[in-house]
Amino acid sequence: MEDHILAVNNIEVVYNHVVLVLKGMSLRVPRGAVVALLGSNGAGKTTTLKAISGLLPLENGEITDGGIDFDGQSLKGLAPHQIVRAGLFQVLEGRRVFEDLTVEENLACGAYTRRDKSGVAADLDKCFAYFPPLKKRLKNLAGYLSGGEQQMLAISRALLARPKLMLLDEPSLGLAPLLVEEIFGIIAQINRQEGTTILLVEQNAQMALSVSSYGYIMENGRVVMDGPVERLLADQDVQEFYLGLGSSGGRKSYHEVKHYKRRKRWLS
Repeated sequence: MEDHILAVNNIEVVYNHVVLVLKGMSLRVPRGAVVALLGSNGAGKTTTLKAISGLLPLENGEITDGGIDFDGQSLKGLAPHQIVRAGLFQVLEGRRVFEDLTVEENLACGAYTRRDKSGVAADLDKCFAYFPPLKKRLKNLAGYLSGGEQQMLAISRALLARPKLMLLDEPSLGLAPLLVEEIFGIIAQINRQEGTTILLVEQNAQMALSVSSYGYIMENGRVVMDGPVERLLADQDVQEFYLGLGSSGGRKSYHEVKHYKRRKRWLS
């Protein structure tokens, strides 16, 4: 039986006591794996991550049904800082570094739950090995870093918390293509070398699937398709509407995405 570090069990999420966003969302993340969560804008991907990390109440959202189990315990009723202490850390969309603090101070925030100074120092060296530019900018204000450097900082800050599970929300957002490749290469490296389990939300489906072993596709607040990456890559609808490939193998225009809503063969 596969060991799942995270189990999201048929959850419903409501915002402002009115708007139903997640409608029976379920997924599993095996320990030590990278799992991709894909979908169009508004499908509910970020809401799913915030439900897991306990951030929903900050936006007047709540889980009204279902449950979430992490590493053998229920997350129900836990505050975000308690969830972080349990070993789960979310890297938010748009990086969200503390712009008025230095790089060094931002990194210290990631390690605030730890008391092992020698371990923190060793993990800091690992972060500099993954992201060398950060070491040169330790005394710089984070707000003056480039977008790529801020993403490096956000991921490093998460690593210093020594998470068992890292939630990554759109790590490629706003980055140049070459830098996206570099960031995803390091994400794969972190998973292999540190053993960190990763749940990855990403618009760049091709890049997300290249580092993942399993994937889920969301539409309108629920999962409509899931499976091993190899199976998703071979699926015609995934190729056309997430990888931009037509049935002939050529590039497909996203202006034709309206046909997608009429077809959706995986819902039949």
